[in-house]
Amino acid sequence: MRDVALDLGISEQTVYTWRRQERVDQGIEPGLTSAEQAELAAARRRIRELEAELAIHRKAAELLKGTTSPKGDSRPLR
Repeated sequence: MRDVALDLGISEQTVYTWRRQERVDQGIEPGLTSAEQAELAAARRRIRELEAELAIHRKAAELLKGTTSPKGDSRPLR
């Protein structure tokens, strides 16, 4: 492992991490596969986007609460 790390100019720990991930991907060791990790990262990213979008909608609803219609109607919008 040391020789490979030196040849690649990376830490020995990185080689061990890559090796372990390869074993997980092959089903030899338990853990999340590379594909599962990518899917999880994409899902977390989408959740953050949706939460930000929801916060914007909530803020807009709060700002518009109690406003009147643009036609000059005295009744508040629903």
